[in-house]
Amino acid sequence: MKSLDSDKKAGKSEAVEEATANDNNGFFKDNAKIDFSNVKVEPLFEEEVDFDTFSKSDFRAVKVKECVAVPKSKKLLQFTLDDGTGTDRTILSGIHSYYEPEELVGKTLIAITNLPPRKMMGIESCGMLLSAVNNLKDSEDEELHLLMVDNHIPAGAKLY
Repeated sequence: MKSLDSDKKAGKSEAVEEATANDNNGFFKDNAKIDFSNVKVEPLFEEEVDFDTFSKSDFRAVKVKECVAVPKSKKLLQFTLDDGTGTDRTILSGIHSYYEPEELVGKTLIAITNLPPRKMMGIESCGMLLSAVNNLKDSEDEELHLLMVDNHIPAGAKLY
């Protein structure tokens, strides 16, 4: 049974969908518009990880407050992140050949936050940002895509 205003709601819904279809910060595209035919996927690991080991990993949503190129490094970007704790977290990532620092400010990313700190170029990195990497068929080239999630997810949200 249709409600009396269902036609009005349908019209609004279509208008909202149309208005927001291109409002995606440039990183969400319809899969039908992306050509994956030239992508070579690496085989899955055969070694299994037991659940207890996996569950010790702390994956969190983090908001990029600042991102700068690390001086004297061609690869490293230094991220200042809001991880929901009230204290800024610094993570370094070797992705400068794929991203410019200014395009990442304000994005919501996924990080593993309980890795031991590691010094790179004299700066302590406290975690790791997650990315998806794939190689192109018949090529040495690879693509890297930093995992970005909906900005409605708050800093510090735990992933399960």
